[in-house]
Amino acid sequence: MSGRRGTETATLAAMLKPSYATPVATDAVLSVLGRLHHPVWVFDIDRSKVVWANAGALEVWHAESLEVLSTRDMATDMSESVAHRLRQFQQDFIRHDARFSEIWTLYPKGLPRTLRVMFSGMQMLDGRMAMLCEGLGEQQGDPETLRSAEALLHTTVMISLFERHGDVLYRNPAARDAVSDPTEALSAHFAEAQDLQALLDDVQRVGQGRRIARVQTSRGECWHEIAARACHDAVTGGEAVLFSEVDISELKQTEARAHYQSLHDPLTGLPNRHFVAQGFQARLDELRARGHQAALMFIDLDRFKDVNDSLGHAAGDALLIRVAERLRLEVRSEGLVARLGGDEFLVLVSAADIAAEAEVLSERLLSALSGTVQLDEATVRVTPSIGVCLFPRDGEDMDALMRHADLAMYLAKDEGRHRVAFFMPALNTAVQTRLALENELRQALQQQEFEVFYQPRLDVATGRLMGAEALVRWRHPERGLVDPGTFIPACEDSGQISKLGAWVLEQAARQQLHWRQRGWALTVSVNLSPCQFADPALLQTVQAIVLETGCDPQDLELEITESVLLGHDEHTVQVLNALRDMGFGISIDDFGTGYSNLAYLRHYPITVLKIDRSFVDEHSQARPITGLIVTLSRALGLRVVAEGVETVEQLDWLRTQGCDEFQGFLVSPPLSVTAFEGLLKACDPHPSSGAAVPWVPPMPCAHPASGGPWRVQ
Repeated sequence: MSGRRGTETATLAAMLKPSYATPVATDAVLSVLGRLHHPVWVFDIDRSKVVWANAGALEVWHAESLEVLSTRDMATDMSESVAHRLRQFQQDFIRHDARFSEIWTLYPKGLPRTLRVMFSGMQMLDGRMAMLCEGLGEQQGDPETLRSAEALLHTTVMISLFERHGDVLYRNPAARDAVSDPTEALSAHFAEAQDLQALLDDVQRVGQGRRIARVQTSRGECWHEIAARACHDAVTGGEAVLFSEVDISELKQTEARAHYQSLHDPLTGLPNRHFVAQGFQARLDELRARGHQAALMFIDLDRFKDVNDSLGHAAGDALLIRVAERLRLEVRSEGLVARLGGDEFLVLVSAADIAAEAEVLSERLLSALSGTVQLDEATVRVTPSIGVCLFPRDGEDMDALMRHADLAMYLAKDEGRHRVAFFMPALNTAVQTRLALENELRQALQQQEFEVFYQPRLDVATGRLMGAEALVRWRHPERGLVDPGTFIPACEDSGQISKLGAWVLEQAARQQLHWRQRGWALTVSVNLSPCQFADPALLQTVQAIVLETGCDPQDLELEITESVLLGHDEHTVQVLNALRDMGFGISIDDFGTGYSNLAYLRHYPITVLKIDRSFVDEHSQARPITGLIVTLSRALGLRVVAEGVETVEQLDWLRTQGCDEFQGFLVSPPLSVTAFEGLLKACDPHPSSGAAVPWVPPMPCAHPASGGPWRVQ
């Protein structure tokens, strides 16, 4: 070795620690390596530089000297895949004292040289791990072989070669990344032994196999799509199995999320209608096999649509989440809970004495779901209606049970809401009746079977007839007058209320105009249901009625329920302001029974407050509040109308409270147009077009049409 070579060897020796279990000095070892004819070089992995090379290595790298070679920055044109493989080697040298033999293509000065290289670790004095590279021979294979070896280095597909008994022979960089230990056997890779066995059985039988399986990786448990093929080890000629794996964990997670989402409600996290069809039915099948009984409970929130229409869907969603939480808390692991959609929930429970258990649990749920809920600035009172049916008594499958529980729930609503009802066979007849009623209502609208009645409104202080409230009646061709409590809910449920409400408003507008032309200057009020108020076409419909009838909106009041104001949202304000700008008065009907309070009324263009009959009844605990309502209404510039006045004592008391107007059976029930005009003529037989509202002296007597006391001239 020349003096220069000796200097280079001594320099490297000063950088390296002895790494062999022999007493041979490092410089002596390097001196021996320098005499070898096959290429040997030491590569500083961290700095991407060759720090020592023998003559054979200089020839491979096309370098005139080590000084020239060591100045080359190998990272300049090194691919990420190669850099990553070198870092893998470095870690395995440190942790496992590993050695690797691979075919590598080097690119000295851009020219490819393909060699089989043995890689091993060599620690430097500063503690870093370098790599001793021994070129074992130049490879002269065909281009496809060379390219396939290069592809193995760069591909993200995990390629591994195992002996038949499971010891690893080779892992490409992607496969090496997937394991913590480079010597890990095949059996340790699979999370489930039966997956590996199934693959090997397929390989044994037909030479290849494919399977999606859970595997243990350096990143934890993952899902891999694995293909296995029988082959031979190119080195020993022994039987081997080649594995190729693709990580599909993200796909499996996406599938799992999609599957979960398809069976669960995204808002509440509860199982949804699709889950009910599968999971609830599966639970019933289990119970049937064991001879057990169960109860299905259909839960619907009372007047939930009012909350949605007035507060907005965000508040409605928040309420549904609260209800779901309460259901989970009450049912716990005793049964299944699901949300069908909207405000409808299902509960399935089983017990030895199911009838008794269903009664106890349903009452508990009724209590748990009832009460007030704070939604932002609004306080909402929540009540449920619950229908219950029993398995197998009331049905053998989910379709029958859901249908019967739904019928029982509607029975609970028909009986006044906020209660529990159990299924009875007679309810099937009731459903047919309800469907028939909805069909009859459609025909009634087409054939104009509805009629508007009017209930008088009088001045409390003077007894003067100030106006009337328009109330719709159905004059059925066979059953006569049908009570509104029978057909109005059916109109709301079937979506016909907006059409009916528009018709009532048009009839009232025409009637008011007719009375004014005859000299009776009355204010007529017309109810707008929450569904009607929420109709996007409301303003357009009202404007069209004004234009078509030629009425003066200042002679009309539109009555809305408190629930419409519940949201205090901008849309509600805009609609009310638009109606007020047209000239309509705005009245709050049945004030005190809903959610709002007087403080909120200042945000809206309200003109009249109609207090509920419960504030008038002398036996009501709410009666003392009436004076406060009247006082605050005066401060807000509102007129106060008392509803449901039935006795002279009530009227006298309202007079002391300062109430403005009243209506009720003390004067008259709602009257047909003919009967109401009879009342008008009795009050003012010779009206003039410019006259004020008729005056009625305070002389009680019996109204001929109603049989109740009223005041005549």
